[in-house]
Amino acid sequence: MSPLEFYRTQATKAATDAAAATLDNVRDRCLRAAAAWDVMAERIERTEEMRAGRPGSR
Repeated sequence: MSPLEFYRTQATKAATDAAAATLDNVRDRCLRAAAAWDVMAERIERTEEMRAGRPGSR
């Protein structure tokens, strides 16, 4: 599993956990975690896009 896939999986899991949470603080924590995983996944995507567009890249 690539890091991007891992981050997306974790974001989905955190969002699912948030939806199932009955306590507000737990739901908020899960939503913050999902947002953080999404940000990390977006950074990986941007990095991969930049590398793909760079001359001499693999």
